[in-house]
Amino acid sequence: MDVSQPGKMRSNNRKRVPRPGIGCILSVFLLAGSLFTAGCQRASDSPSLVSRQGFYFDTSITISVASDDAEQILDDCMKLCGEKELIFSRTLENSELYQVNHRTQNTLNVSGELAEVIQTGISFYELSDGMLDITMAPVCDLWDFKSESPVLPPKDKIVEALTHVDGSAVHISGTQLSFDRDDIQIDLGALAKGYIADCLKSFLKDQGVVSAQINLGGNVLLVGSKPDGSAWKVGIQKPFADRGTVEQVLEITDQSVVSSGIYEREFELDGVQYYHILDPHTGYPVQTDLAQATIVSDSSLLGDAYSTTCVLLGHEKAKSLTDAHQDVIKNCILTERVI
Repeated sequence: MDVSQPGKMRSNNRKRVPRPGIGCILSVFLLAGSLFTAGCQRASDSPSLVSRQGFYFDTSITISVASDDAEQILDDCMKLCGEKELIFSRTLENSELYQVNHRTQNTLNVSGELAEVIQTGISFYELSDGMLDITMAPVCDLWDFKSESPVLPPKDKIVEALTHVDGSAVHISGTQLSFDRDDIQIDLGALAKGYIADCLKSFLKDQGVVSAQINLGGNVLLVGSKPDGSAWKVGIQKPFADRGTVEQVLEITDQSVVSSGIYEREFELDGVQYYHILDPHTGYPVQTDLAQATIVSDSSLLGDAYSTTCVLLGHEKAKSLTDAHQDVIKNCILTERVI
């Protein structure tokens, strides 16, 4: 099986955010001085970083580029984000994925971009023995991790929703997508932002940009080095600590950094912690001994996929997985859960 091709949704009970379609909040972040140009030394012949913020994929994003044509390039980046949202959003009624999920037949042709991300999902479904499942939407919809007064979904509803989850029922051949069942829907929340970050990086390089940063709500992807030629500094959030508490600092050049953690969207009831990474076999939060997995790779899509898969598998299996894919994974930080 080939998973070398390119291409989460988080919050917590301390800071509420809207329910995302393809969203997440920061688990990795560029440290002060990397994100802003104030006080940043640079070569005299290099343009400084120009930043633009936007709201796409139900999360705040920031793109910064060092270019004499930065404003036009950033306009084009935001336009590209809007175009990708119309492919991958599960909730926008005019998106391609929405139309797939509300199909009238079980074999249909899709865009090459949607096909590529779905194929990645299928590959990781097989790689994870079914733990990463892009058909989990009916179960995810039962859990509200942003409520100020969270409640557990009724067990019978979870059981019923699980009958509509089956990653083995989705197939891709080229751009032909087929389903074995009428009731299966796809959610690409664990993959789409990584793919979109890769697309943005490719676009920037095509424009001749050699220094830029892409932050899609915590999916951090760097183009080249900082304008002064030094590596970017990326902070890894310490699980369950105050926002911005750094567990580790990575120096990154022209790579992606993606984290997945159980602390970003969670609540506690009767002394039991419930978090948003769900087990497709039980419909409840996966029993894992990992609090967080951070993946450094060339592809943000694969960083997304591997980081979520690692948390789902737990430390021992995650370590075996990442050790076996060091051609793709340049660095892996597995943070064990303190119980």
